[in-house]
Amino acid sequence: MEKNRNYFVAIALSVLILVAWQFLYVNPKLDKDRAAFEAQQAAQTQQTTAADGSTTTTTNGTLPGGAATATTTETREAALARSARVEIDTPSLSGSINLTGARFDDLKLKEFHETVDKTSPIITLLSPAESEHGYFAEIGYVGSDATGTVPGPQTVWTQQGTGKLTQTTPVTLTFTNEKGIVFIRTVSVDEHYMFTVADSIENPTDTAIALSPYGRATRFFKPKDPSVYVLHEGFIGVLGELGLHEVKYTATEEDTTVAPGKATGGWLGITDKYWATALVPPQATPYETRFSYFTDGRPRYQADYRQDDITIAPGQKADVKNLFFGGAKEVPVIDQYKTSYAIPHFDLMIDWGWFWFFTKPMFQLMDFIYRYFGNFGVAILITTIIVKALFFPLANKQYASMANMKKMQPKMEELKAKHGDDRMALQQATMQLYKEEKINPLAGCWPILLQIPVFFALYKVIYVTIEMRHAPFFGWIHDLSAPDPTSLFNLFGLLPYDVPHFLMIGVWPLIMGVTMFLQMRMNPTPPDPTQAMIFTWMPLIFTFMLATFPAGLVIYWAWNNTLSIIQQGIIMRRHGVKIELFDNLKGLFAKKPKPSS
Repeated sequence: MEKNRNYFVAIALSVLILVAWQFLYVNPKLDKDRAAFEAQQAAQTQQTTAADGSTTTTTNGTLPGGAATATTTETREAALARSARVEIDTPSLSGSINLTGARFDDLKLKEFHETVDKTSPIITLLSPAESEHGYFAEIGYVGSDATGTVPGPQTVWTQQGTGKLTQTTPVTLTFTNEKGIVFIRTVSVDEHYMFTVADSIENPTDTAIALSPYGRATRFFKPKDPSVYVLHEGFIGVLGELGLHEVKYTATEEDTTVAPGKATGGWLGITDKYWATALVPPQATPYETRFSYFTDGRPRYQADYRQDDITIAPGQKADVKNLFFGGAKEVPVIDQYKTSYAIPHFDLMIDWGWFWFFTKPMFQLMDFIYRYFGNFGVAILITTIIVKALFFPLANKQYASMANMKKMQPKMEELKAKHGDDRMALQQATMQLYKEEKINPLAGCWPILLQIPVFFALYKVIYVTIEMRHAPFFGWIHDLSAPDPTSLFNLFGLLPYDVPHFLMIGVWPLIMGVTMFLQMRMNPTPPDPTQAMIFTWMPLIFTFMLATFPAGLVIYWAWNNTLSIIQQGIIMRRHGVKIELFDNLKGLFAKKPKPSS
């Protein structure tokens, strides 16, 4: 029994440590990081900076990255008006390609809004380098004196014909340098977020030329909200035999450049919680990769690759095809690209975590249910029922053990009367009784412990998948991926004032806490005072902890508790055990007799 008491004390201390860690360290750190980020952004908008974050030439054998002519930042609209452009218009995307550099620097996602309000602006993913939130992708070449000027950041391409880029109408761009070398670029896009950049390079000269393709994704800012430990945001890539690389922004800020090495096949880019850019070089040609942070001029982050040289004989031509992904990390779309374009492990762009073998199937199950009911909240409820059914044999065994423990209450009272204040003897006698009756004294904890792996998998699904973003339930829950927006401390919005973040105890967290309390009160009250205290306070602690979690998780936990109460009640009746929930509640609030002197 002493071991059991220590076990529960350890649980209580662990929970208290987690709560203290959240409120005393994590929340202040997030506030500090957010303030530092805002200060950095303000400073960047005031300083003289590089216009496009790139070298003015690519004929010197180096990949673009250093600063160019100095200018000040300007509005996005003014930056877009600086150069000629080719309009992009697909079911999923709008924007334009900058003919200077053939750069993807104007991209918006038609199907996603900044808030749950459908009239709010759509998401802007890419913006010109000259704007405050510059973010672009570019594919070009590194040449030499023999090649002359090759396509790079300052190259002005010419569009053949007119018209915009759509999923059915590709566009063709051309550039001829001073040596007569012709570059013909055909850009196409599918109905989602994948661009194909197919180049044909013609060498009409009488000497062989060698040049190496490069690709880069460059951004001048970090996400506004600091990243959390369950999700990677920053540089990412699956680099052939080098495997998955996830590099945080801070890693490049400290070391300037992270260079994984040379690889063949794969992809690389920059990922946010819901959006990403990714470059997919030709899969049969080796390339060098870098994840860098540049401080010359305007600070910026860059993921880039440079392929080995391509040699083109006199009078011959060469074809080079690259892919560029810029859009939302929708699970079916990403999975489709992995298969249709044969991109190795492209699905790892979505951070499923170490337990992907459990997390991803759970999402697929929920997504399957969603397609029938049209509501992810309902999908969560049905998924919970399915999970409960899978765990039913084990849970049934544990509830049966708890029912038998309830039967032992009279014998427990006899032991208390027999041993009085001799706690050691009482504990030994109690353990012997458990052994004789084949009762697991920890049975009451198993239903909660069984929820933990499911809880974390569901947490991952709700937090990282864009399908859950702005997904409504019923009533006041308009976003399952956000916390319950109501609070007990302003009477759920009836009182006209806001409450501090840590007091945002909404309706669903309260429902979860009540169901957890009722579930635990169906069990026999632990004889040990320490255990009894933990069982009393645990629902309250969990209510405060889960109040800051996504509403979808809290709904899952409350619904799971409700199903567990029903299941436990049926099993207890089947074993002929009285359900003394109301008696336990009366005993909890009954006035304690004063000890005799």
